[in-house]
Amino acid sequence: MAAASDQPLIAALDIGSSKVSALIVTRDADGRLRVLGTGQRESRGVKRGYVTDMEASEVAVREAVEIAERISGVTIDDVWASFAAGGLVSDVANVEVELGGHQVEQSDINELLAAGKGAIDRNGQVVLHAHPALYTIDGVEGVSHPIGLHADRLGVDIHVVAADPAPLRNIDYVIRSAHLGVKAIVAAPVAAALSCLTVEERELGVALVELGAEVTNVSLHAGGMLVGLRSIPQGAKDVTDDIACAFGVQRREAERMKCRYGSAMTSPRDNHEMIEAAPIGSEDGAEPLRITHAQLITVIRQRTEQITNEIEAALKSLGFSGPVGRQVVLTGGGAELKNIADYMQGVLGRSVRVGRPKAITGLPEAHSGPAFSTLVGLAMLAGSGTGDIRDLALSSAKEKKQATGMLGRLVSAMKGGF
Repeated sequence: MAAASDQPLIAALDIGSSKVSALIVTRDADGRLRVLGTGQRESRGVKRGYVTDMEASEVAVREAVEIAERISGVTIDDVWASFAAGGLVSDVANVEVELGGHQVEQSDINELLAAGKGAIDRNGQVVLHAHPALYTIDGVEGVSHPIGLHADRLGVDIHVVAADPAPLRNIDYVIRSAHLGVKAIVAAPVAAALSCLTVEERELGVALVELGAEVTNVSLHAGGMLVGLRSIPQGAKDVTDDIACAFGVQRREAERMKCRYGSAMTSPRDNHEMIEAAPIGSEDGAEPLRITHAQLITVIRQRTEQITNEIEAALKSLGFSGPVGRQVVLTGGGAELKNIADYMQGVLGRSVRVGRPKAITGLPEAHSGPAFSTLVGLAMLAGSGTGDIRDLALSSAKEKKQATGMLGRLVSAMKGGF
């Protein structure tokens, strides 16, 4: 890929239930992000977005990052990581201070945000994001730039995303065990929204559905903010498992069948087109299993219908109803299933499109699909220069970071007996 530049390096790491992906980017002279290298490994030790095997997860993280480093010809020390498991909560806190009628200055903004620290306390949860959103001047909402305006009272809405501490510490510990620093842990819906939603969609109101391998996150965005979250412990991998169980084939064979022949919609010719597959335990040269497209799609539709019903319930619980904000954007690896957007549009009664990550210079074609929306969004967020993302929880394992770079991590891994 493109050679490294003198600009600071940005590394993104998406630890999912099916894959671990790494992306190294830099900024060109014109300020645009440019990809230097990518890496991917099959995820191990992660279940429904939660780390369940520290050692296996650490190996997958280290290997994915080292592949990206070899391709890019650079080494990285810190990463921006994603968190997509259940337990994420979103809220909007309002804070107000008295000004006495003078012009708003930067010091007033700083005082306001300092006063907001108490308002974002989440009763034991860890705050991942505290984004100052729109300001209010004497009760008038929707002020983007209050500096210079006269006001008696200045307020701000602070968008807060928080999560339970234990799963976050596990993610942090896995990354630091791979001898990488953690710049920030980012809620996956925040990163994915930046990657595949337009500014206008986020302002007017849109639902983002991230159909991952084992977790489906439904997030509602309005006024430029993420305003609601629901997590469903089902995903595309459940469809694969259903195929494997229904026809007695290995998971890899089931995944191949789903990707090559699967669809969320039926057609008249499905009963006549045949698929061959190798049953579990069959020997070389054995008679293959023969099923019709219709049989495969029937199995896929059962799980897809169940997940779609859960998505519909989540949208209703978030208050996503009525004629305003009816757009749904579907992203994540599960969005690559043929005709799934058309199917969900029919069930939900809303406009549904597949969201793909915005183009970044040098991004490989293989990483430009909806499965990589969160990864690309992480890089965009890290490169945006905003100071709103904070990594608050994870000081307990910071002493773990010792060696840096690929060689240092390799030596440490060998010493550790991995």
